[in-house]
Amino acid sequence: MISVQAWSDAQRLWDFQQLNHEPRPCSVGIGLGSHDLGVADAAVDLYRRGMMPLIVFTGATSRTTRERMPRGEAEHYRERALELGVPASAVLVEPNARNTGENIRFSRALLAERGVDVSSVLLVSKPYEERRAYATARKLWPEVEIVSASTPMTLAEYVDSIQDARLVLDMLVGAQQRLLIYPEHGFMIWQEVPASVAAAYERLCADGFTGRLVSAPSA
Repeated sequence: MISVQAWSDAQRLWDFQQLNHEPRPCSVGIGLGSHDLGVADAAVDLYRRGMMPLIVFTGATSRTTRERMPRGEAEHYRERALELGVPASAVLVEPNARNTGENIRFSRALLAERGVDVSSVLLVSKPYEERRAYATARKLWPEVEIVSASTPMTLAEYVDSIQDARLVLDMLVGAQQRLLIYPEHGFMIWQEVPASVAAAYERLCADGFTGRLVSAPSA
């Protein structure tokens, strides 16, 4: 049973991760692979709205996705986009990335290889990883403009869609940990974390929501 305090703390982390960027037309969209097919849906919606002419889906598999997405996160995302009517010519797949840093670096390399001129990127992630994705992209691809996007939804709606509250809270805590420790390792830009957010993170860790914490930094 998740306590009222834990839900309150999770909401604080959720709100902090949201950047509330207004989507605008960009050179390319990059959908970051994960357990959540909603990222593909969000990318397709943005494509239909004319926000980008090309989508890169990036991601191999992880311990969270190897059973759900045996062909790889990016490939399952591509299949979802094609099912929803996106033409195959508008989708590229980067199948090797295993963390957010590799998502950015490998997608950048793929686009350069294909001769795609990139001045701006619409970066599509899970709602609770907007800030982490943005901070990583700003560090690794500083010369392009980064616009963060995700499916507009509340924390409660997201938990209902995933049907695993503990997983969502674990993921929220993991995303927050990376914001705190990764800048010193050069994996992302530094961002100020309000004391109230840091305190919420510490309480959730103490409550045992530590399933996605890392000990050895890897972007």
